[in-house]
Amino acid sequence: MTNIKGNMVIAQSGGPTMVINQSLVGALLEAKKHHHIDKILGSLHGIKGVLEEHFIDLRLESDENLEKIAKTPSSALGSVRMKPTKDDCAKIFDILKKNDVRYFYYIGGNDSAETVHIINEEAQDVGYDLRSFHIPKTIDNDLRENDHTPGFGSAAKFVASALMGDNLDNRALGGVKIDVIMGRHAGFLTGAAGLARVFPGDGPHLIYLPEVPFSIDKFVEDVQKVVDYQGRCVVAVSEGISDENGTPILAKLMNEVDSHGNVQLSGTGALGDLLVAELKAKTDISRVRADTFGYLQRSFVGCISENDVIEARQVGKEAVKASLTAESGSIAIRRVDADDYAVEYELVPLKNVAKETKHMSAEFIADNGHDVTPEFINYLKPIVGELPEIGKLNGI
Repeated sequence: MTNIKGNMVIAQSGGPTMVINQSLVGALLEAKKHHHIDKILGSLHGIKGVLEEHFIDLRLESDENLEKIAKTPSSALGSVRMKPTKDDCAKIFDILKKNDVRYFYYIGGNDSAETVHIINEEAQDVGYDLRSFHIPKTIDNDLRENDHTPGFGSAAKFVASALMGDNLDNRALGGVKIDVIMGRHAGFLTGAAGLARVFPGDGPHLIYLPEVPFSIDKFVEDVQKVVDYQGRCVVAVSEGISDENGTPILAKLMNEVDSHGNVQLSGTGALGDLLVAELKAKTDISRVRADTFGYLQRSFVGCISENDVIEARQVGKEAVKASLTAESGSIAIRRVDADDYAVEYELVPLKNVAKETKHMSAEFIADNGHDVTPEFINYLKPIVGELPEIGKLNGI
């Protein structure tokens, strides 16, 4: 396949992360190396910016400033949650043709991959020669075809560090502490709380994942057992926990959905409040507290995984390289050596990544249904990297 000369548009979509701008900068610096790519346009707020012709000229940014942007969490171009319609695509193509755009790169998760897939299919139907590529990103770590995704390692490091501190707080004061962590369908991020355990008896003592049906009564029983044995209990629970019918517990309390049909789960303390109320009503435990990590997990400055930085930068570069010889696709991260951590990058079809999510495998979930396995911890450690070192008095 020969290169076509034209301009490129790059945009970011979905939830921000601590390293999404590494992918942006990786793609920009790679694009600057190729003479057939002329203007490098950034669309503000994803495809919404395309529809509004809200572009900025990214070639005007110095490499020095781009490197600062790369180290800055959140989406530098702004983000959006929007699923394009057929009419949207027609308008998008009119605008892209007007701006002589032949290369389109979209950084995001599975909903963003679906957006790229839709645009790519529609472009083929109307005969518009547009190279469309998805650059992976999601703290949920639920993109199919990927061993793990950029953004996850740093968010997981935040969760593990926060639970480590919360366990120390709970050890000092006792009672029950519940931490609600992001994860709509996949429990990877909540499972990362398991890295917080340093000494025997450390929390989290219970980890609840969306892959395992959740029962309020069983939850109360589990907590009471831990308190009876340990004298206290730290709980990590995914915002996406669902009942035996697959209905998210929180969905019963919320009614807001986005254009992809996702019920809002983050940005509310409702689940934590519900679980606290159940424990207070059904046990004699006097001190019960809950925190919802919410959006803090996504753009926390100063808690970034080194491997996450490297891999997020590289997937941006790989997408631009792939567009030299392919019409479309998504960049996937593969782990090639479990013992001596190493990864490689592969171009996969958009349809393989779009919309659908990957779940934690059975080998990562403990048989009791409320913990993770050593296999998961081993999988996780190189992705997250080093955690703070803590100590404990010998007499305690």
